[in-house]
Amino acid sequence: MRAPLDLPTMKVGIVVPYSWSFWGAVVEHAELQADALRRLGIESRTIMGNDPVGSFTRALHPRLGRGGSPPPDVIPVGRSVIVPANGSLPNIVLSPRTVGRIARTLEREQFDLVHVHEPLAPVIAVATLALATCPIVTTFHSSGSIRWTKIGVPLWGFLLDRVDARIAVSESARATAKLYAPGEYEVIPNGVLIPPEAHAGDRDHTVLFVGRQERRKGLPVLLRAWADVHARTGARLKIVGADPLAVRLLMARSHFEGVDVLGFLSQEELTRELLAAKVMAAPSLGGESFGMVLTRAFACATPVVASDIPGYRDVMSDEAGLMVPPDDPQALADALVELLTDEQRRRVLGANARLIAQEHYGWDGIARRLLGIYERVLEVEPTTAVAA
Repeated sequence: MRAPLDLPTMKVGIVVPYSWSFWGAVVEHAELQADALRRLGIESRTIMGNDPVGSFTRALHPRLGRGGSPPPDVIPVGRSVIVPANGSLPNIVLSPRTVGRIARTLEREQFDLVHVHEPLAPVIAVATLALATCPIVTTFHSSGSIRWTKIGVPLWGFLLDRVDARIAVSESARATAKLYAPGEYEVIPNGVLIPPEAHAGDRDHTVLFVGRQERRKGLPVLLRAWADVHARTGARLKIVGADPLAVRLLMARSHFEGVDVLGFLSQEELTRELLAAKVMAAPSLGGESFGMVLTRAFACATPVVASDIPGYRDVMSDEAGLMVPPDDPQALADALVELLTDEQRRRVLGANARLIAQEHYGWDGIARRLLGIYERVLEVEPTTAVAA
């Protein structure tokens, strides 16, 4: 057994195959993971893509990214391109030059351990699996059919033999991963940012949608339902995370009242919107491995109306909201109206949702679980932080 590491000297590399510049669940997960590990005294750096604001990025990407530069703990290793996968349009780094940058980063940083998200996704994750000389932990996020595994498993799937511990974010993600990468997986859910205070009452008369404008996120279904919801309740709909131009083009086909398109918001701004809304709508059509957007609403004491799909089913509870059939605008409208017009029930569901988030999805508890895995892989003595 290796000599115990002092917690402040443990250095973890968090590896993400996507671009920091474009919001997504895995990017958000990695950012919150890094913050939570630092609170435990663990040093971390995040290796991922970055697309600086400018004409070249606008030419490559149809949706707006977040402005500014990555924080100092993020090590950018290349620009991204859009690669359709699992009904989504993730921004993945594919440049061959990235491999050399990762090699130099690993040599320079001398991590005790690397934690690779979506390990079979090219190029960042795969290169890290091939080049890392320290122990490797992986997290599998996706569920359903994943296009690149048909190519990736035969070509570089053998690199998973180098992995020391495998994590899946849900039972759905574990089932998917086992189809192409059999092995032992521990299920650790995505953590969520939990505001110090959140009250279910005294909310604006609004419904919030949080997600990209991709078809599988179900925004067109919500828009088809919205005229009925607005007519019956007078509520407003706020759309967060989707590119404003793309949403306005989508809305140009019909006349919509009571809709505000907010675009990309910072973590702080999104939290404020969630704390102010009466209900969040999550009308995804499928392909969700974990309802991270649901737990984010739960943490803010905001009840959810969500599609009854795998992934969301793992998270949703009758005590925190309502589930409706996917791609059913009328059922979605009726459920939203039900909560918007029953204030007492809405408040009870919101308070319950907050308790669920605190008990199951707080990052402090999840970070301690990760630390336990890291210590096991590194063969060091467990710390009191794990049992705390």
